[in-house]
Amino acid sequence: MKKLIVILIIVVGVIAGLYFALDVESSEPIKYKTTQVMRGDVIRTIEATGTVEPEDLVDVGARVSGEIVSFGKDRAGKEIDFGSIVKEGDLMALIDDKIPQTNFQQAKANLQQAKANLAQSKASLLVSEAALRKAERDWQRAKALGVSEALSQATYDDYLSTWEKSVAEVESAKAKILAAEAAISHSEASLETAKRNLEYCVIKAPVDGVIISREVNVGQTVVSSMNASSLFLLAKDLKKMEVWASVNEADIANIKKGQPVEFTVDARPREKFKGTVGKVRLNATMSQNVVTYVVEVLTDNSDGRLLPYLTANLNFEVERVNDTIYVPNAALRWRPSAQEEVVDGVDLATLPRGRRVWVSAGEGKVRPIDVKVLLNNDTVSAIEASDLKDGTDVIIGVEQVVKNKSSGSSNPFMPKMPTRQKSTNSAKAPK
Repeated sequence: MKKLIVILIIVVGVIAGLYFALDVESSEPIKYKTTQVMRGDVIRTIEATGTVEPEDLVDVGARVSGEIVSFGKDRAGKEIDFGSIVKEGDLMALIDDKIPQTNFQQAKANLQQAKANLAQSKASLLVSEAALRKAERDWQRAKALGVSEALSQATYDDYLSTWEKSVAEVESAKAKILAAEAAISHSEASLETAKRNLEYCVIKAPVDGVIISREVNVGQTVVSSMNASSLFLLAKDLKKMEVWASVNEADIANIKKGQPVEFTVDARPREKFKGTVGKVRLNATMSQNVVTYVVEVLTDNSDGRLLPYLTANLNFEVERVNDTIYVPNAALRWRPSAQEEVVDGVDLATLPRGRRVWVSAGEGKVRPIDVKVLLNNDTVSAIEASDLKDGTDVIIGVEQVVKNKSSGSSNPFMPKMPTRQKSTNSAKAPK
């Protein structure tokens, strides 16, 4: 009985082996996924995001406190507002000048008073000098006579005291003149300050430009402090723009001044803009332990397609190879498995490490071609290879293994799915 069971097992194994052998022989060759070698420029880039900014902004502020009385007119005759185009010297706003005007008039009066005081001091000096000359003559005569029967000691002392007093009065008059002159200088400075403050009530455009922002309304009171209160934000020239990009510290070493940049903006996703690196700011910022640097990218906006503060997606060109053949990176990563056939003389086990691609050798076989990688990015690699040219198909993966259905072979030992009889009654569509 045991011998019979052993014989049955052997027979079943032989039948199964014959089935699988026939099944393999009836299989078609492996189909590979391929792509063509292309020719063109390969570029390695660094990606970043940023914001479009006007190249030169001027903050127009108020240097005096007061109420905004009115706005000026732009070149079209309309009231100054967002987007208004102004020229240097154009009136932008008026601040109530009642208090500055009063201060100006007071400063003028103070100056006139100081000048009058100076004139009075000079007149006093003349009187003191005349008194000094008389006292000098009297004192000289008294000294010549000396104390005698004709000139008593008391009279002699009076002449001396009068002369000394006259000398002191002259010096005092001169000091008053100096003080009056200083008062005039102070009054002139106060008048100049009052005049400036009065002029500051008239806000004029410091440069030609476009108003990006208006921070105040008519009737609003502005308060001046150490920093002038901001009234308008003026862009000097929107034909030249900058993109302020945030670049990770891991990539910043590859960013250089003059480096070409290509970017898009969300407002025009199908358009590409070009620029160059103008500056790398050294004041790095840290957020969640990530250090980033701001890179200023200069770009031309003569056609006005870029607007301030648009979000930009940038690609900094780090390295480029022009007019080269290139393949997808998947072609360099693919390697045949042990079950796949390669050309004669190639042993996968002993094949040296290196960069290569694989091409079809016919009849389901593949063969390797060694390549030199010149440059790669996240998508493709620029290569050199004497046996490759643009248009050559290289393998990037296995598509499928197709069985030969015409053989009609099946595994007699596998369970079979029940077949469903076709229905003779067609279902009606619901009404």
